[in-house]
Amino acid sequence: MTVGIALLTLVPGEIGGSETYVRQLLRALAAEATLDYRVLAPPVAPAAGEGLPTEVAHAYRRATTIPQRLAAMTLATARPGPLRSQLRDVDAVHYPLTIRIPSQVRPSVVTLHDVQHLDLPAMFPRAERAFRAVAWHRSLRGADRVIAISRFVGERAVARLGLHEDRIRVVPLGVDHARFTPGEGEREPFLLYPARPWPHKNHARLYEAFAEIRRERPELRLVLTGGGDFGAVPDGVSVRGLVSDAELAQLYRRAAALVFPSLYEGFGLPPLEAMASGCPVASSNAAALPETVGDAARLFDPHDAHAMAAAIRDVLDAPAEWRARGVAHAQRYSWAATARGHEDVYRDL
Repeated sequence: MTVGIALLTLVPGEIGGSETYVRQLLRALAAEATLDYRVLAPPVAPAAGEGLPTEVAHAYRRATTIPQRLAAMTLATARPGPLRSQLRDVDAVHYPLTIRIPSQVRPSVVTLHDVQHLDLPAMFPRAERAFRAVAWHRSLRGADRVIAISRFVGERAVARLGLHEDRIRVVPLGVDHARFTPGEGEREPFLLYPARPWPHKNHARLYEAFAEIRRERPELRLVLTGGGDFGAVPDGVSVRGLVSDAELAQLYRRAAALVFPSLYEGFGLPPLEAMASGCPVASSNAAALPETVGDAARLFDPHDAHAMAAAIRDVLDAPAEWRARGVAHAQRYSWAATARGHEDVYRDL
């Protein structure tokens, strides 16, 4: 059996956790595969196959900016023939980035990362909501199976999109335990939050909680990573921007705690990565995060800065307890298990 994996909407460095999922899944499939694979990569990411056999879709327009990406998707939808021909010999096609391009290749499975545009519509421009309503919803309703990255996402797909639960398969994401491991050195007095400055990432409320904590612990700092414009930040806050995987792993091993105040996550990888690195975690109780972190993180209401500050205090005051809980919990997740879950879905197709 040969499975095609279509990655045409991948733009390196621009799609956050979805890109992490794609790259880690393909690496795990390359290492664990019991099926044959063919990856269809866009011209902007010709090496995206991560060790699997890969073809570049030269008929797909090179695109990095949002207008270019919309134009490329529109053209590919209007003229799908050349792209379909590159997948003509496969037995099933997986679209890990939700949008089925090229479409009309059957049977197919689509990964759904979240339905945030329906649950928190005020966080999206009208044009983005309209685009998702057409491109995402059509892809999901036309696919034979939908992989949801958490039970939360699967339940929201049924409630908000009317998808039948029999078509949905929940396959959790994983942790790279070779990269994210506990360190031996002393932890440093800083909190870490790796997230782009998107509205739902809730940086403003975090700044309020951090200011409250810093009045008691003036030595404490807050380190932010992620691409994008963070604007003016309060005293004690350091913006690192985009960092390498190796640098992020070091930050997890050095930070006093990870604080994750997001208002919405379809899964939430950073808390698990921090746990695997021995970093205590204080996490929002919103969306899929309680499902992901279980009882291994101190949960808080992300709308309440005082509750957030209290949670941060708790993990800073009992680091050994939260570190032990986190390391044990993170061991339940691996990309090898994620890959096996995907192969079960491919065989089902």
